[in-house]
Amino acid sequence: MRLQATDAAAERAGLYRSQNLSDARALCPGLVAREMDGEYLSALFGSLADWHAYASPIVSIFPGTFIPDIRTSFGDLLLDVTGVSHLFGGNRQMLAHVSGRLERAGFTAQGAMAQSIGGAWALARFDPGKIVEAEDLKTCLAPLPVSALRLDEKLVFGLEQMGLKTIGSLYGRNRKALRARFGDRLIERLNQALGYLEERLVPRLPVPERQSERRLAEPIVLERDILMVVNDLAIRLCAQLEKEGMGAQSFHLLLFRIDCQLMYLAVNAARPVRAPDHIARLFVNRIKRLAGEFDAGFGIEAIRLTAGSVSQLDAHQSGVFELVDGAKDLERLYDRMAARLGPKAILRSRPVNSHLPERAVVLEPVIAGTGDDADALISFEDGEPATKAALALPARPLRLLPVPEQISVMAEVPDGPPVRMVWRRLSYRLLKAAGPERIGVEWWQPGAGTLTRDYYRVEDKAGRRFWIFREGLYGSESNDPRWFMHGFDP
Repeated sequence: MRLQATDAAAERAGLYRSQNLSDARALCPGLVAREMDGEYLSALFGSLADWHAYASPIVSIFPGTFIPDIRTSFGDLLLDVTGVSHLFGGNRQMLAHVSGRLERAGFTAQGAMAQSIGGAWALARFDPGKIVEAEDLKTCLAPLPVSALRLDEKLVFGLEQMGLKTIGSLYGRNRKALRARFGDRLIERLNQALGYLEERLVPRLPVPERQSERRLAEPIVLERDILMVVNDLAIRLCAQLEKEGMGAQSFHLLLFRIDCQLMYLAVNAARPVRAPDHIARLFVNRIKRLAGEFDAGFGIEAIRLTAGSVSQLDAHQSGVFELVDGAKDLERLYDRMAARLGPKAILRSRPVNSHLPERAVVLEPVIAGTGDDADALISFEDGEPATKAALALPARPLRLLPVPEQISVMAEVPDGPPVRMVWRRLSYRLLKAAGPERIGVEWWQPGAGTLTRDYYRVEDKAGRRFWIFREGLYGSESNDPRWFMHGFDP
């Protein structure tokens, strides 16, 4: 076991990172060592990274630390400050503001700004506090050691043995010779640092398409105060969406706590909306779902509401003779229930292209928003509209068994309707029967079966109605037909 991080007192005693724990105990008999919890540190650093969304909409965690002799417990943060720094008064003021907030929170942080990810990382590690423009990046990186290119120890050692100790010493070298001796990794890292090869950030949080934010003069902790601010932000956000003729289906609420923690809540709507009261109501239900987990800590200092999945939403003007069927109210009820109970708690049936009854309908969340919901009205009967699905699908029982169960059936003639059946060891005398309804084989779907089905609706003497089918035909070369119970009618 080795030391992964040390505090100032341990360093004064001669301890260092990556030192063997036994050697450290020999030097300091009273050493207090705690086992590192990697998952906890990763989650803590992820929360700290999300909190930096107050400074930039795109925040990413750099994948790994490449220098083992630098004391660090976490890692590196990358912020895309394009078009953001002017809100803080400039690049230098923004860098000082972000670093200062971390230091006031008890962290030791150092940073730099550059036009490339590799260049910013190198400067932050070896020349912190520097802000470099694109035309000066090559000159500023030249005196830095080759380890600033994010290379592994073996490659750095090989370069130093060849006398290539700084990044500037690589500039005049033959690229083909360097690639042949040290591999493609060296050339790739050099091009990335100089900005010749593009690197992309992977944002931790969804990049907002539209947003509204409020920074509070005094932190707030009460839930009702937070919801009041959310309602105001929803009004401002919806005004922006209405001005652009747009609507949104997903909304994200970011609550920035003063203790460097971020609370993130998200809700979804079944249709594009821009109604402030409806959006605020969704977050009311979402917060209530958290119950005792909602904790504002020492207070919320900033609140941001963002909109995603933005699409065109034309203005709607109600008419005098408009038919109010309650569909919009039902959709809003679905949204509120999904926000309160979870998106997978409220399901609906959706027809699919299949002849087999057990495959003709699937369950999906009501807020899934599939294209089948926009079926055009194609006819009117007695003043009521009918959809394509309602006209095309035949009547089906309300209840279907998950898997058809085999039954024993007696009939007067082989191809006639059944007069008696045995299901789950109980015998039923059937008085009425309707059918058959023949459903053919779906040859385009694997595992759909190879036999034709003849469905019957039957009723016994107690008035119970069943939906049974015969699989196969009499007189065919295959085995005798089999009967199955598939569903029930009310």
